[in-house]
Amino acid sequence: MNDVYEEDLGLPQPIRRIFCNRTLNLRSIRAVGFDMDYTLIHYDADEWEREAYAHLRSRLEARGWPVDGLDFDPKLVALGLVLDLEHGNIVKANRFGYVKRAQHGTRVLPYDEQKEIYARDLVDLSEPRWVFLNTLFSLSEACMYAQLVDRLDDDQIKGVLGYADLYKVVRSSLDEAHMEGQLKAAIVADPERFVVLDPDLPLALMDLREAGKKLLIITNSEWPYTTSMMSYAFDRFLPGDTTWRDLFDVVIVSARKPSFFEHRMPWFEVVDEEGKLLPCLGPKVGGAFLGGNAAGVEEALGLSGDEILYVGDHIFSDVRVSRSMLRWRTALVVRDLEAELTALEGYKQGQAELSLLMDEKERLEHAFSRLRLGLQRVQKGYGPQPEATASELEQRMRALREQLVSLDQRISPLARQAGQLVNERWGLLLRTGNDKSHLARQIERYADVYMSRVSNLLALTPFVYLRSPRGSLPHDHGPGGGV
Repeated sequence: MNDVYEEDLGLPQPIRRIFCNRTLNLRSIRAVGFDMDYTLIHYDADEWEREAYAHLRSRLEARGWPVDGLDFDPKLVALGLVLDLEHGNIVKANRFGYVKRAQHGTRVLPYDEQKEIYARDLVDLSEPRWVFLNTLFSLSEACMYAQLVDRLDDDQIKGVLGYADLYKVVRSSLDEAHMEGQLKAAIVADPERFVVLDPDLPLALMDLREAGKKLLIITNSEWPYTTSMMSYAFDRFLPGDTTWRDLFDVVIVSARKPSFFEHRMPWFEVVDEEGKLLPCLGPKVGGAFLGGNAAGVEEALGLSGDEILYVGDHIFSDVRVSRSMLRWRTALVVRDLEAELTALEGYKQGQAELSLLMDEKERLEHAFSRLRLGLQRVQKGYGPQPEATASELEQRMRALREQLVSLDQRISPLARQAGQLVNERWGLLLRTGNDKSHLARQIERYADVYMSRVSNLLALTPFVYLRSPRGSLPHDHGPGGGV
């Protein structure tokens, strides 16, 4: 056996693994569809969003808005946060919708102020009040929105009817920049600045293809942009005269997801490299197409939904709708997962120490509560009476209280460090304290599997059987469960 394969037989490092919510046997998958932006093509998020922010700022400046001195701040916002258009806040919620961190504009809200606002409010993404930042494309608009909330509060912006109206203007201004193609034109002109190359990805796709799976691109990007980006990112890593087009059985551009998965929109074939279009009845292997619909893909390939895996980066447009409407299997790409896993690995010792201290705190608190209950029964003269006197109970309680205070002084810096991993303001992507974040809950509900990049498939092979781990419950203790 080749030494390379001998060395690579072990599981890959955690940041290059695929994590499973619902068991997925890749051997039963006969077609794999991919989104392009932030899936097959990964961008330097800071560079992309900085450019998007610059276009947005110029459009708002043309409206006469006070945007001078504003710059994109990548630490101000993060994937998975939620805009509260009623209060002009950005919040981080746990899986149940309870707000755990919040900022008004760019100001972090103290706990008491946050509690006063959200004591009776849960984040419900079905309500128009809440805007979920579920893709890296949303970071620039969220940053601008937070900064402009500050200026609206200072009465520097006229003609805006509150925080929701402010967001509408910001959102529409960024949409205009996308629609006019200014942002993508800048990326095509300087791809080295924006695109992060992944030399492992073409081989991972070749493995899938040679294993008998049909490969598709289903992207909302236009044909010229798609060809430019795919050629730049793929062709250099392919053998001989092979190009990115040789990897894919069907290419679909301007798909208009999520409508692609919901409605039967017409098909057009792209008949030359310049993008000339002719109407057609549906896709066929080897072609490139514009528009269309997911039902037509199933019919052309002769496959049912559970035989198709769709891989994308957008919780709603890529994963939720394809799974809910068609029962396609789903994979979510979360590039920020790499930083999260790296941070967690680096904090293992601190987390182990924190867990031991919290176990000790729970033990001491239980002892303190038992003594307090005994004192209550002595003082009120009911129930089983402890052997110790009231004075002795109070003395033991004081000693325990001192131990708890000392313990809290050791716990506090560790808990603060744990809460500032990855992002000092917002903490980890998929956790809110000890609980799952709202983003983690969305991933759990709609993505069968998730990974940091598509090329993670390379080490795990086209034949991997991904099994979901045994779910944990609060009453679980030890590897066998039970108490």
